[in-house]
Amino acid sequence: MGVNLEKGQRISLDKEAGGTLTRIRMGLGWDGVESGSGGLLGMLGLGSRPKDIDLDASCILFDGKNVVDVVWFRQLRSRDGSIVHSGDNRTGAGEGDDETITVDLAAVPANISTLVFTVNSFTGQTFNDVKNAYCRLVDDRTNQEVAKYNLSAQGSHTGQIMARIYRHNGEWKMHAIGENGHGRTVDDMVPQIIPML
Repeated sequence: MGVNLEKGQRISLDKEAGGTLTRIRMGLGWDGVESGSGGLLGMLGLGSRPKDIDLDASCILFDGKNVVDVVWFRQLRSRDGSIVHSGDNRTGAGEGDDETITVDLAAVPANISTLVFTVNSFTGQTFNDVKNAYCRLVDDRTNQEVAKYNLSAQGSHTGQIMARIYRHNGEWKMHAIGENGHGRTVDDMVPQIIPML
């Protein structure tokens, strides 16, 4: 099992994985809070079911502070082919990761210094409607979890800047950012991200 990250914590991916990581997978999982039904069943706590929440995971590729490319539900593959999105999950239903973004670290172009992972509520629902939200980094070759970060701080925000993967002294490191943001899509988040780079 990987390390449980705290907001602001930084780790070396290779050290945590016990060797050189070449392919990673960022997994995003969430559930909607339960919405009770009215009447007697609602008062008894019966008949409630989780709300459908459409969260979207995205990855922004930066050269310094310049956006080079974005991988999200409208573009499932980076133009260079090094990053691939699993596709859009519009409800959060099911066990495990609801959306994943796989990165071939060895194939990321040398000019890309930072990858920033975000999550947005496309339907505009706030994180007050979300529970059990997390992002986790997995060694894609071994399927072993390297690190996990809990995103379930509820609030009136509609997005979150989850984490960044960046190059430092020839190795990849991860920084758990965990900053709340606003916007329905990753494009809305870019102005909030740039000052953090």
